[in-house]
Amino acid sequence: MTEAEFSATDISAAIGPGLRRPRRLRTSNNMRRLVSEVDLAPRQLILPMFVADGIDQPREISSMPGVYQHTEDSLVRAVEEAAELGIGAVDLFGVPLDSDKDAEGSQSWHDNGVLNRALRRLQKEFGSDVIVAADTCLDEFTDHGHCGVPGHDHHGHSVIDNDATLLRYQKMAIAQAAAGADIVSPSGMMDGQVEAIRTALDANGFQDVAILAYSAKYASAFYGPFRDAVGSSLEGDRCSYQQDPANRRESLLEVQLDIDEGADMVMVKPAMPYLDIVREVADMSPVPVAAYQVSGEYAMISAAAANGWIERDRAFMEALLGIRRAGADMILTYWAVEAARRLK
Repeated sequence: MTEAEFSATDISAAIGPGLRRPRRLRTSNNMRRLVSEVDLAPRQLILPMFVADGIDQPREISSMPGVYQHTEDSLVRAVEEAAELGIGAVDLFGVPLDSDKDAEGSQSWHDNGVLNRALRRLQKEFGSDVIVAADTCLDEFTDHGHCGVPGHDHHGHSVIDNDATLLRYQKMAIAQAAAGADIVSPSGMMDGQVEAIRTALDANGFQDVAILAYSAKYASAFYGPFRDAVGSSLEGDRCSYQQDPANRRESLLEVQLDIDEGADMVMVKPAMPYLDIVREVADMSPVPVAAYQVSGEYAMISAAAANGWIERDRAFMEALLGIRRAGADMILTYWAVEAARRLK
């Protein structure tokens, strides 16, 4: 039988009267909006920001086009813009002078350290109108670039000393809270870091300062541009304390430990290569779950778009929506401002 010999009745019979048609719910923007399963809103976005010593104007990070190291003045202006767009919070990283770095990262808890000065400035300018988180880690402040202080194991081999590092994290968290941080964010993946910080904060009258724990942080290849952003002095790698990318169950253990130690929020980092982990953590966590769309994710989309290979804005919005769909309540993203503009 030729195509011309098919009647309308024959075609209808071939399709079948009971055919399910999910496309009915995709027929227009309004229909798609009506049945959308996941929302993305500015309040769910956290903007990571860098404040640097030794610069007199914002300095663009070459591997992260559109992202800057800020002066204190430009930081205030950028935070004001983020707040006006309804972004949920900002997360601050300090970039000290190389001459201020030492083996234990002491500038991280110094009153006049770049990060603590910036926290006080934001507290003075915005008070409770802006939620400010601070990165509670030594890596930006150490001359070796690690997240902890050096030590030796029982064989005499060089290691990062977990328990000695916890003492520094306590000092750092107290300094950040005193400077005005609403949230401290331990990102070093040291065992017991949440309990140590919670104990120190409570003992010093900072019971209301929240902890956003980097609970499942992988030893990832996607952090490279971030190390440009903070002028990292890293020697070697962090595989002995950050998680193996092959491991899944370990993440659930790390998250549960942080929750038991008093974390108010937990995080998976990076986001896009670990969406399965985001989903599993979201399914088990009684506290809010964050995911960090890291510098390498930002750089990949930016570079592909600059070459005309993908549509930049659609791509980063799709990536953010995918992270939300996987279960993240909050997303740390360098696109927070642009995304918020589009959402508004």
